[in-house]
Amino acid sequence: MTSTAPDRQRPNGAQYVKIWFRFMPREGWLPYDTEGLWAVEVGPDVARVSNVPFLQDGVAEGDVVRFRTDRDGVRWATERVGASGNCTVRVLPIPSGPLGRSAQAVHDRLGLFGLGGESFSEDLPLVALNVPADADFPRLKAVLLQGEAEGWWQFEEACVTDAWNSA
Repeated sequence: MTSTAPDRQRPNGAQYVKIWFRFMPREGWLPYDTEGLWAVEVGPDVARVSNVPFLQDGVAEGDVVRFRTDRDGVRWATERVGASGNCTVRVLPIPSGPLGRSAQAVHDRLGLFGLGGESFSEDLPLVALNVPADADFPRLKAVLLQGEAEGWWQFEEACVTDAWNSA
């Protein structure tokens, strides 16, 4: 095991549980091979994800995942069983670009689209965004591409839908 991604604070409310995901670390990227996401159990072995993943691909806020609980009580995701229609997009501002190392500037720039999300850390201003299923995908994609072309940021599509792809 490489290491666990930094933990996040539990959202308000006692109903939240942590669901852990395992993945292969990317070469040249963060050295983590697990990430814990907050979720709400919706059945005996299924939960709805309640925050945006920084590292885990193929899952978005609102998706339902199946998990197994190990003997230590840790819940490990085994598969996504329900898609929310939301997308996960990650944006990393380019330090030498117009936004500098400001995660807040990324949020400000993309806030008009009604996106929720989190920033990884001050040292690594990676912004993980939840793109709701009813967002204006064509306009958002145009802004993301323009920002990338103008040196504001790099972005990746970590979990997208057919609607996103066809926009």
